[in-house]
Amino acid sequence: MKVTNKQLKKHLKTFFGFDRFKGKQEPVIQNLIAGNDTFVLMPTGGGKSMCYQLPSLLFEGTAIIISPLIALMKNQVDAMRSFTSDISVAHFMNSSLNKKQLKDVRDDVKAGKTKLLYVAPESLTKDENIEFLQKIIISFYAIDEAHCISEWGHDFRPEYRRIRPIIEEIGRAPIIALTATATPKVQHDILKNLEMLDANVYKSSFFRSNLYYEVRPKQNTEKQIIKFIKENKGKSGIIYCLSRKRVEELAETLVVNDIKALAYHAGMDSATRTDHQDRFLHEKVDVIVATIAFGMGIDKPDIRFVMHYDMPKSLEGYYQETGRAGRDGGEGRCIAFYSYKDIQKLEKFLQGKPVSEQEIGKQLIMETVAYAETSVCRPKMLLNYFGETLRQTCDNCDNCINPKPQFDGKQHILNSIKVVKEIKQKFNSEHVAHILAGKETSALKTYKHHKAKTFGIGKKHDVNFWNAVIRQSLVLGLFSKDIENYGHIKITKKGTGFSKSPHQIKLTKPVTFSSLESYMESPILHGVSVATTDTELFGLLRDLRKTISKKRGVPPFVVFQDPSLQDMAIQYPINMTELKQVVGVGEGKAAKYGKEFLELIQKYVEEKEIERPQDLIVKSVVNKSGLKIFIIQNIDKKLDLDDICAAKGLTLSELISEIESIVNSGTKLNINYYVDQILDQERQDDIWYYFDEAETDSIKDAMDELGEEEYSVDEIKLVRIKYLSEIGN
Repeated sequence: MKVTNKQLKKHLKTFFGFDRFKGKQEPVIQNLIAGNDTFVLMPTGGGKSMCYQLPSLLFEGTAIIISPLIALMKNQVDAMRSFTSDISVAHFMNSSLNKKQLKDVRDDVKAGKTKLLYVAPESLTKDENIEFLQKIIISFYAIDEAHCISEWGHDFRPEYRRIRPIIEEIGRAPIIALTATATPKVQHDILKNLEMLDANVYKSSFFRSNLYYEVRPKQNTEKQIIKFIKENKGKSGIIYCLSRKRVEELAETLVVNDIKALAYHAGMDSATRTDHQDRFLHEKVDVIVATIAFGMGIDKPDIRFVMHYDMPKSLEGYYQETGRAGRDGGEGRCIAFYSYKDIQKLEKFLQGKPVSEQEIGKQLIMETVAYAETSVCRPKMLLNYFGETLRQTCDNCDNCINPKPQFDGKQHILNSIKVVKEIKQKFNSEHVAHILAGKETSALKTYKHHKAKTFGIGKKHDVNFWNAVIRQSLVLGLFSKDIENYGHIKITKKGTGFSKSPHQIKLTKPVTFSSLESYMESPILHGVSVATTDTELFGLLRDLRKTISKKRGVPPFVVFQDPSLQDMAIQYPINMTELKQVVGVGEGKAAKYGKEFLELIQKYVEEKEIERPQDLIVKSVVNKSGLKIFIIQNIDKKLDLDDICAAKGLTLSELISEIESIVNSGTKLNINYYVDQILDQERQDDIWYYFDEAETDSIKDAMDELGEEEYSVDEIKLVRIKYLSEIGN
C-alpha cells in the first residue's frame, strides 16, 4: 500500500480531527504502511496509540493490538469508537466477555468490520483464539507497553516473552512494538526477544516541557499534600505510595479532609479496583492514592499532578509514573517526597534475593537517590539515564527555578578520574566516593582500596559531596555507567580528553536534605498557556461533557478532551464548520457530540453579547473549610482523632484544645467512641466522678487529686470534654 504524506494528513484530520502529526508519528506510520517491522520509543503523552490506530483504518483486515490490561483495552476501544459512528471498528477479546459477547466480536471481525482487535498475551495463547485468528486477514501486530517483555524492565511480564512464537503460529505480519520508557539495555532486550533486530527504530525525545519536576523533603508530608490539593481544587491527580497500608491510610486522610479520593492497590478485589478506576476516569473523584498496580490501564489525558509519597525503586518506574501527568500537553506537576530512611527500607526489601539481583536492585535504588539529591536540572538528569542528552536546562524544575550555588569543579573531577583509573574502572560511584572521602568501608578493605594511592585525596569533603561530583560528571559525559556490571564507572573519551587538557567546569553544590526544615512553594508552571480561555464557558462545557458522558456510559475525555473544550472557549464555534476547526474535533466527533455543544455555545454568546473570538484572563478562587467545622463533621463520622490530626497536621494536644473550644462554646460533641478506645470504664469513671464533684474544671487541680502518675493531661481533658458535652450542652 502506498499513501502520500498529504493523504495521510487528510486521513488524520478526517478520522481524528488533528491538522498535524506529533513528533515522529508520521514516519512511524509510513514505515508500518510500507510493511516494515517498527520499534517506537516515545514518552507518555507523545501519541504512541496514533502510530497504530490510524494505519489500522487504512489497511485491509484487522490489526491485532497486544495489551497487558483489560482496563487499558476498554479505554482504548471506547476512545476509538468515539471517533466514528460504527462501534464495530474496535473490539477487545479477553476473559471479561461472556460467550455471546465473544461470538458478536468474532462475527464483526470475520465480516471485516473490525479494524483493531485488542487482546491480552494470555488470550493470544489460547488454542481456540489461535485457530480463529489463523482464519482472518491480519494487517499487522502492535505490541503495546513492550517494556513488559524485558526482564530488565520495571514491569516485566513473563507471558510477554512468548509473543513471537505465537505470532509465527498464527501467521506472520509486520510488527510494531511500542513503549514509553526503556533504557538502552531494555530496548535491546525487546528487539532481541521479538526477533526484530533489523526493525526500523524511532526514538522521540523523553523531554516534555510541560512537566514540572520537584523533590521535597519528607516532612509534614500529609499537610503538604492536602495544602497542594486544596490549592488545586478540582484537578485530577495520582499519589503513589509503596505500601498498601500507606495507600489506605492516606486515602482516608484525604477523604476526611473533604478531598474526593479513593485507594487502589493489588490487595483489593478486581471489582473494587475497576470501580475505583472508573470513578476516577469519570471524574467522580479527583485523586487516586495507589501503589504501582495503578497506571498502565489509565488513558486519562488531563491528570494535572502525580505525587510520590515514597521514592520509587527505580528511575525507569518513576519516569513512567510521572509521565501520566499532562498527557494533553497541559499542566503537569510531578512532586516527590524524599527521605533517606525510605531508601533504607527499599534496600531491606532486597534481602534474601540472589546476590546478582541484590546488586542490580541496589544500583537502581542509588540512581533514585542520585536523582532526589541532585542539584542539577532534573529532566537533564532523567534524560541522561535514558541515554539522551538535553543540551539546555529545562527552566521548569525546582533546581532550575531555584538554582543552587556553583563552584569550579575542575580539580574535583580530575581527582575522581584518578580514582576511577587506579581501581581499573571496575567499581560503582558509591565505592569511588568513599575512596575520595577517605571513608573506610568493608568493601574498600576487601579490595584493599583503603591503601590505594588516591585514598582520601578529597577528604576535605564528605561522601555526599563526591557522589554529587560523580553524578554531574556523568551528566556532562565525562563518565559513563556500565549498568550490566552493577553500575561500574567508566571514563569516556571526553573524560580522557578533559584529564589531558583540563579546563574550568562549573558544578553545583549538593543538597543536604536532612538539614532542610521547609520546602519551596511550587511556582506557576512555564509553558502552559491558559490565559486566553473563557473560564465560565469552559466550566459549562465541562458540565455538559460530564452529563453526556454519564448518559453514554463513557469517561468524559472520550467525548472531548480538555484542549478541545479550551479551544471552544477561545473560538466560540457556533456551527459544524467552525467546530471542525477546533483542535481534536474531526468529522466523527463533530457529528456524534457536536450538536449539544454548539447549542450551548450559541446561547452563551448571545446572552453575553460576545464578539468572537474574545480572550479572557483566567481567575481562580481557593475555598478553604474552617477547622472547627472540619472537626465537628469528622467527629460526627466517628473518625479516629489521630486521623483528624494527620489530616490537619495537628498534634493530639492541639486537636484536644480545638475540641475544648468547640464544646465550651455550647456545641455538643460525642467523643465517647474515642475515649472508650484509650480508657477503660473504671478509669473514665474516676475522672468523671472527680469533675462531678469538683468546684472548678481546673486540669491542674484534677492532676493533683487524681495523680500525675496515674493519668495524663490529655486523658483528663478528654473525659472533661465528654462530661461538659453531656452534662453542660
